[in-house]
Amino acid sequence: MTAGLTTAQLTEKHRAVLDQALDAIRSRAYWSPHPEHPKAYGADGVPDSLDAAQGQAAFEALRGKRFELDQPGTDGWSGSEVSPYGPELGIEYPHADLGILLPAMRAAMPAWREAGPEARAAVCIEILSRINARTHEFAHAVMHTSGQAFMMAFQAGGPHAQDRGLEAVAYALRAQTGEAPASAEWVKPQGKREPLKLDKQFTSVPRGISLLIGCNTFPTWNGYPGLFASLATGNAVLVKPHPRAVLPLALTVQVAREVLGEAGFSPDLVALAAERDGEGIAKTLAVRPEIRIIDYTGSSAFGDWLEANARQAQVYTEKAGVNTVVVDSTGDYKGMLSNLAFSLSLYSGQMCTTPQNLLIPRDGIATDAGHKSYDEVVSDVAAAVEGLLGDDARANALLGAIVNDQVKERIDAAAQLGEVALASRTVANPDFPGATVRTPVIVKLDGAKPDTEAAYLSECFGPVSFAVAVDSAADAVELLRRTVREKGAMTVGAYTTSAEVERLVEEACLEECAQLSLNLTGGVYVNQTAAFSDFHGSGGNPAANAVLCDTAFVAGRFHTVEVRRQA
Repeated sequence: MTAGLTTAQLTEKHRAVLDQALDAIRSRAYWSPHPEHPKAYGADGVPDSLDAAQGQAAFEALRGKRFELDQPGTDGWSGSEVSPYGPELGIEYPHADLGILLPAMRAAMPAWREAGPEARAAVCIEILSRINARTHEFAHAVMHTSGQAFMMAFQAGGPHAQDRGLEAVAYALRAQTGEAPASAEWVKPQGKREPLKLDKQFTSVPRGISLLIGCNTFPTWNGYPGLFASLATGNAVLVKPHPRAVLPLALTVQVAREVLGEAGFSPDLVALAAERDGEGIAKTLAVRPEIRIIDYTGSSAFGDWLEANARQAQVYTEKAGVNTVVVDSTGDYKGMLSNLAFSLSLYSGQMCTTPQNLLIPRDGIATDAGHKSYDEVVSDVAAAVEGLLGDDARANALLGAIVNDQVKERIDAAAQLGEVALASRTVANPDFPGATVRTPVIVKLDGAKPDTEAAYLSECFGPVSFAVAVDSAADAVELLRRTVREKGAMTVGAYTTSAEVERLVEEACLEECAQLSLNLTGGVYVNQTAAFSDFHGSGGNPAANAVLCDTAFVAGRFHTVEVRRQA
């Protein structure tokens, strides 16, 4: 691997990638510098990268040991990660004395600020490049902390997360350089008198220390945008992982500290804050005066608390929502069923973008296969899920493992909420007998009955969905509108051959600020978003106050300070 490059050399090394990233966020076309196929890594692929065997060996070598970071203020060790697939990881992480660590991080910032936006962007891309070379290792770390199946952990936890990090770097650079030049000569004519002359300097000044509060299910995919947006805008970043998903972010911190040191900056610009069992340091950290930016993914309850109480910080949250699909009509019934089955099944529904409510007219829908009653639609969706997951090997590859007991409890309780159209079954995983693997459950509810609202208007995180009978497409749109307004949504889907219904759904999503996918029947799914092109979340409904990624996501992380001098 490249070592000891100056910022000028790093800028030259990564200029082409950075230029392409800037072009991609302008065009919104498909682009990625990070291969998503496992065979692209190794001796004949990505330079200096680990192949599959090397990546697994690197992961196994971490288990049962202390994870050394050599960061200031270490006052002990903590760690109790158990893989959702069964094995204990047995890794201990440095526990920080915040009274020592935070001042060291603050002291590291002036030199990082003085480096300027382009140098910071180049260093960030070098960090991402080295993470990319270790994608196979990171994949095992994500798999055994989140419960994602290996291929999903490899792609979503690796290249797709890296893309999201790079996207944030591109937005950060554009925001810092697009508003003002680094310097300007100001001359104001005064008629017969000498003109007024000033030399002006414009500097991007970071807000302060940024706190990343990691999540259990997507530690890198959800973590990298905030981490790299803050670092690229000059801030130090304190990474507080979820206690059950420390390793992927600890590896990230390790790589970042290594690159920063080699580039001539203090490694203390990025540090880890692992916590002891039950310590709950996120609340303590969130209100400390040194913390000026917070990135959070998780429950609405804690996200709301952060927004209300961390008044000294710019807070970016992705919380919970109730994702909805309006099923009005379709010109590709088989394709619709296949697409919905995959969307409901992927990673056992443990995604903030997974559909929960399917709104279906009680009189049925028009399709290319003839009219289908409400019961037929629900039965056919259930059959499509069963067909997709009928083979246990395929089911394991799609479902992964249930991430925690709370998700399992929701699956088991779903049968009490209404008529079960598809019961969840347990899938054995021969490679990991300790894994809990469950197929989705689908429950039929009547949207006209007030006593069903408590079920379908609450997020039921995991592989639980509700087929809600409504009176008409117009009623479905009104319920959609109400759901997004009151509960929020990360995604909305709709199937219709009617231009009028499409207009109504689109208008509802524009007014309530929700991201909409229409008539997906192929290999793109409502719960997937692509970096550089798709906006993840809208920031305009209760599910999230930020977007991954747009200008607003980076602009609040720095200020522009002007210095004027007499010419």
